[in-house]
Amino acid sequence: MSSSDVSRPAKPETVFDRDAEWNALNTFAGDTRPGAGLAVVSGRLRQGKTHLLKALTAALGGFYFGAQQATRAESLRRLGDGLARYTGGTPPPHRWRGWEDAVDALLALGDQRPVPVVIDEFPDLVRQSPELPSVIHSAYRRLRDTGRDNRARLLLSGSSLPVMHRLFSVASPLRGLADLELTLHQLDFRQAARFWGIDEPGLALLVHAVVGGTPAYRLYVGDDAPSGPGDFDAWVCRAVLNPRTPLFLEAHHLLQEETDHWDRALCHSALAALASGCSTQGEIAESLGAPLTDASHCLALLQTNGLLCNEPDAFRPNLIRLRITEPLLAFEHAAVWPHRSELGQQDAAEVWRHARPVFDSAVVGPHFARICRDWVKDFADPALFGARPATVAHGSLPDPAGHAGSDTEAEVVVRGRVGTRSGALLSVGAARRNEVMDLPHLEHLRHLLELLAADGEDVTHARPACYSGVGFTPALRAAEAHGQVVLVGLDRLYQGE
Repeated sequence: MSSSDVSRPAKPETVFDRDAEWNALNTFAGDTRPGAGLAVVSGRLRQGKTHLLKALTAALGGFYFGAQQATRAESLRRLGDGLARYTGGTPPPHRWRGWEDAVDALLALGDQRPVPVVIDEFPDLVRQSPELPSVIHSAYRRLRDTGRDNRARLLLSGSSLPVMHRLFSVASPLRGLADLELTLHQLDFRQAARFWGIDEPGLALLVHAVVGGTPAYRLYVGDDAPSGPGDFDAWVCRAVLNPRTPLFLEAHHLLQEETDHWDRALCHSALAALASGCSTQGEIAESLGAPLTDASHCLALLQTNGLLCNEPDAFRPNLIRLRITEPLLAFEHAAVWPHRSELGQQDAAEVWRHARPVFDSAVVGPHFARICRDWVKDFADPALFGARPATVAHGSLPDPAGHAGSDTEAEVVVRGRVGTRSGALLSVGAARRNEVMDLPHLEHLRHLLELLAADGEDVTHARPACYSGVGFTPALRAAEAHGQVVLVGLDRLYQGE
């Protein structure tokens, strides 16, 4: 559907950022053209979908219904009660014969004007009423066949990514009905810093390495944010490792909700293996002491639910690494998991004293490299490397001498299009969160480029880049001034291009 030239309500101040998402939903819901519309809103738990949709219906005078895990009869009764309150009519539970009547009643709200009608957590209804997608499809077909001037704007939302994908797959009756498909992701690292009210980039990086960009987690710690870099460790103890805050067991609850009733012990162990440095299915299976088939099933489940993602190596595309997408899960399984039982008997500060070195090495280091890749992809000036990045990934080459475990690596490898050639190598970069970078780091990157050239890679356009969380030596700054290297520090990551 296209937008019409009518005024749109401004985004409420209670909705942080999400400008693009608000505009897309607002345009869809307020479109005055005839014909019922359908939108799909998905995204993992805790990302603010419900808050955004409630704000939309409040701004446009729409109807919101939040589904729950309940029987078909109870869901219909709750929906009827909610619709009666909205319209000022009589609850219709005894008049509705089933979902056919309920869907018709919801769509009838759009007979007079465009009106957003939200069914939140739609998968919870489908679990008890598998016929519901077909019922909705039939209702839309009837509206189309009768030519009724209906402008209902139905929005179906859900946090269960596997179910949402299945509901709108090729085989689904809802396929092709949607005018808008919108996914809410985590806030990016810059948005997260503003959301937590943190101006100091080093502190923002540490907090993001713990809680990522999930908006709900600030509420889970009672809006408690570190007051400054010196308060970070105390904040972890009082807000994250405190059994009295909802965040304390959030990693456990998140895994429980996302993986349903599968083998959660195996999932926890798989995440612990990933957080400790294992990155391929074979390495994880070996760490678990489990058959590869069991490990693969577990990892596939975590991927389907958006908790893991595949990342092909920038130099060896057949080498696929797995990465935890939710920072809180990486923090939990690398730094906290080995000490979880001690938190009930010991002071949190004592536990954190033992966990902090692991956090710095196994969590913050890889997280810093990920933020550097995100910066190149989302914030760097396209002219910095000569073209707009197409892919930004970790890359590794086997040691030429064949020494095991001696790969030559680059944490930030940028590829793009140069002329007619896609996939051209634009940059190889090293990311060091806790090292002042010097000329040897540049020499490492030059050596890597020599290896790539010897292997047949065109390195003509490739620029070395150094990313550091603590700075660069004068000698490396001088090399930057002569155009020999690109330097990116925390200030540039958080504020520059």
